[in-house]
Amino acid sequence: MKLNKTVELLAPAKDKETAIAAINSGADAIYIGAVRFGARQNASNSIDDIKEIVDYAHKFNVRVHVTLNTILSDYELQEAVKLINELYQIGVDAIIVQDMGIFELAIEGKLPPIELHASTQCNNRTLEKVKFFQKMGVKRVILARELTLGEIENICQEVRKSDFNPDMEIEVFIHGALCVSYSGQCYLSASIGGRSANRGECAQPCRKKYTLVDEDGNVYAKDKYLLNLKDFNASKHIERLINAGVKSFKIEGRLKDSGYVKNVTAYYRKEIDKFADKTSSGTFFIDFEPDLNKSFNRGFTDYFLPSATPDRKGRRKNINNFDTPKSLGEKLGRVEKIFKDSFILNGGRVNPQDGLCYFEGGELFGCLVNRADGSRIYPNNIGKIKAGTVIFRNFNSEFNRVLQHSKTKRRLGVKFCLNAHKLTARDEDGNSIEIQVLATEEAKNPDKMKETFSTQLAKTGESGFYAKDIEIEELPGFMPVSAINEVRRKILEKLTAKRLENYARPEQTPLNYAEFPLKTYGYQANVMNDKAKNFYHNCGCEIIEYAPEKSLDFGGKELMCTKYCLKFAFDMCGVKKKFFLIDAKGHRYNLNFDCKNCRMIISD
Repeated sequence: MKLNKTVELLAPAKDKETAIAAINSGADAIYIGAVRFGARQNASNSIDDIKEIVDYAHKFNVRVHVTLNTILSDYELQEAVKLINELYQIGVDAIIVQDMGIFELAIEGKLPPIELHASTQCNNRTLEKVKFFQKMGVKRVILARELTLGEIENICQEVRKSDFNPDMEIEVFIHGALCVSYSGQCYLSASIGGRSANRGECAQPCRKKYTLVDEDGNVYAKDKYLLNLKDFNASKHIERLINAGVKSFKIEGRLKDSGYVKNVTAYYRKEIDKFADKTSSGTFFIDFEPDLNKSFNRGFTDYFLPSATPDRKGRRKNINNFDTPKSLGEKLGRVEKIFKDSFILNGGRVNPQDGLCYFEGGELFGCLVNRADGSRIYPNNIGKIKAGTVIFRNFNSEFNRVLQHSKTKRRLGVKFCLNAHKLTARDEDGNSIEIQVLATEEAKNPDKMKETFSTQLAKTGESGFYAKDIEIEELPGFMPVSAINEVRRKILEKLTAKRLENYARPEQTPLNYAEFPLKTYGYQANVMNDKAKNFYHNCGCEIIEYAPEKSLDFGGKELMCTKYCLKFAFDMCGVKKKFFLIDAKGHRYNLNFDCKNCRMIISD
């Protein structure tokens, strides 16, 4: 049921191609990395490419957010200011920020009035932290993934009740890979090899194998992916999240390809449209049936969203995948019979070149389909497949081909009205253009000429428009098809320019200092520059230790803080022993448990 609300679907883009795919598939906004300072270092884009994306996006009232969500040195902060100014000049709508030095510069008036969004890397997991940004005047806060529906509802309610900045927007993740650590609070990658998650260089140690042991040497799991979470899927909770007051739904995946982004964006566009209106313009002509199971996934979880309380009650099991960090895709069925070069599968239609995978002895194996005769499958490698083996398809060749050749487009409805020598084009948002139409002679067959005008005006091609209505009140006379086509091209070109001219880019209102929830803050504040330190000081909080990325000293520090708990996963909540994780190189990590708040801390 429609809820009389408008919400934003925010899609990821690693490059120009993916950005256009996201916009065409239903995104109201996209987020993308610039040349530097994004939390996905391998997804950077030039200013020229971002400018092209901005122009295409704004034509459809789609917003463009750029990620500058890493922590910065003093020198890098000055470089970031130059970059922010460039991004503002080309029309970018918002900057996603982690480093408090950027907020300090904004308060000092040294940034253009571009919207600033508090990244999830700011560790936005409490109402107090969200209220802090609200009192500052920040336009949007991106919440931590670990929050429950109840916590999100409470945050949205309290934000709306405020006398100051009650329209601050709340953004939540709705789909994609999950970081096992609270965002911004993971130092494990940096401590192992110097690749900092807070600097956009995460080596993903959470996707590696570990062994869980206790103080007596008992082994509870050996060489398993113990920190590996399934992928997030909150599609069942869209209506409740919209009712809560969430403004933006974010899809994770700035390293994913355009096929993934097309499929996932189109799926969530379809789901959100059941309950709320989009914030952008246009109609989507999608020529495939989106299916989340057919794109990369490690299995799905709605994580902690359904949890009734922050304690163990209502906590979810099976949010992890101990067996593999790789994509499983869709479960097809079981092997009924095995032959020397083939097997009989009891479920799912399989096509040549499909990628299949299966588990044997706790390890994931894969093969390609050479041929399929009904339920009899001929793989390129029979491997360890046997009767009873459960088969997954992690690459659907037919669906991938559909996505590659998809002609999915986004189009703006336009009404043409021809009245003698005047042609008017009015789009769905009320933008209107009028041009003169000149004919050199009278039409000998007015009915035929009217039909020709209607036919040619409807051929909007790759203009980004479609003819929603064509009214021909009075003909100008006879015109050849080429002349009508030129008139159509010219008026739609002018209408596009008018839309871009009328695009209303939001601006950041002046920020101010607010009282920070803590009086002192250690390395978890992730401060690397003096401006960030001054910012906290001006907010009544003293930084007592710089970020470990600055000192390169990780000794004695918490390397990861997570709501995900291995004691809970192994039904050992009441066990009072000391536990350790051992990695593939034999390095031992301490596990500490804050059972009151249901948190697990990993330290060296």
